[in-house]
Amino acid sequence: MEQSISQRAVFIFFIALFCIAILLAGNLIAPFFAIIILGVVSTGIFNSVFKFLSKKLTPKIASILTCVLIFFVVFIPVVFFVGVLSKEAFNLYVMAKDAVFSNQLKNLLESTQVLERFNELLVRTGIEKVVTWDELISPISELGKIVGFSLFEQARFFTSNVFNIVLYFCLMLIVVYYMLIDGDKFIKYVYDLSPLSDEHDEKLFEKFKGMAGAVLIGNGLGGLIQGVAGGALFLFLGWNSPFLWGVIMGFLAFLPILGIGIILIPAAAILMLKSKFAASIFVLVFYAVLSWGIEYVFKPKVVGNRVKMHPLIVFFAIIGGLKAYGILGIIYGPLIATLFLTLADIYFSSFQFMVEPGKVHKEK
Repeated sequence: MEQSISQRAVFIFFIALFCIAILLAGNLIAPFFAIIILGVVSTGIFNSVFKFLSKKLTPKIASILTCVLIFFVVFIPVVFFVGVLSKEAFNLYVMAKDAVFSNQLKNLLESTQVLERFNELLVRTGIEKVVTWDELISPISELGKIVGFSLFEQARFFTSNVFNIVLYFCLMLIVVYYMLIDGDKFIKYVYDLSPLSDEHDEKLFEKFKGMAGAVLIGNGLGGLIQGVAGGALFLFLGWNSPFLWGVIMGFLAFLPILGIGIILIPAAAILMLKSKFAASIFVLVFYAVLSWGIEYVFKPKVVGNRVKMHPLIVFFAIIGGLKAYGILGIIYGPLIATLFLTLADIYFSSFQFMVEPGKVHKEK
């Protein structure tokens, strides 16, 4: 009896020390959490390259060459991208600030006499309110200023902190290097440390791996294709800042349901108001074909059926992630949603009977 109490006291003491160690370790890695996550995700993306190189080279040499490839494929294009984006974002801010676009849109809409007819309808219904185009267009102008200035500030922050950005990227490459070489050992260590069964641990890992692939490979490449195509379309139409609009459409492509339609549908409407009916129909057809092709042809071939998540959950996961974590929320949001849904699935399959005897969850 006394031995049992003694063993329990030792166990409680160990658990307390272990929890303190976890908190201290968490504080140590907290400043580098984003770097570690990006490194792990990048490892998953470029793992096939590493495996191919490992067939002819030693693991260390293959890992170094993979990191060099990541540097040229990711970092160099981002530097160019930020430079061009900074210039076009500032131009958008100046145009919105000087009301250049809003005045053009106002003149275009006034020629349609739609608002005059709407005001006449209000008078007939007994509503003494006159709506003006200035009231309707002002929020658009303000949004343009906010988006333009925000993107410009982000780009300026990048250029003014080049040393830190390069340092963080190098730290991420170090994570990638060791994850490529010792990733399997790390995963096995996590499996052994986890109190869950190996089946549940493997389920969590596969879900995370699948979601990371869906977000960065499926959505990432899909967004890149739609952004480049959207920017090329704006360049073809002769509109200002095609690169900037392409970048915006590339990010919007991550959102299910709406996607690049947030930009292209209003663009088609503006062309319609200008009596450019053929161009307007072309933009709508372009949007429909591009979105359908990416969503139902490209993504299923690239990602497959590894991840099954309702589009509405993905939508709010990304929006919530952006709100909570900034641009990295595009990655964090879906991963957090995946963690919750996978744990819920494990609960239903293995633990629900303990809490709710007799209740059986049926998968749909």
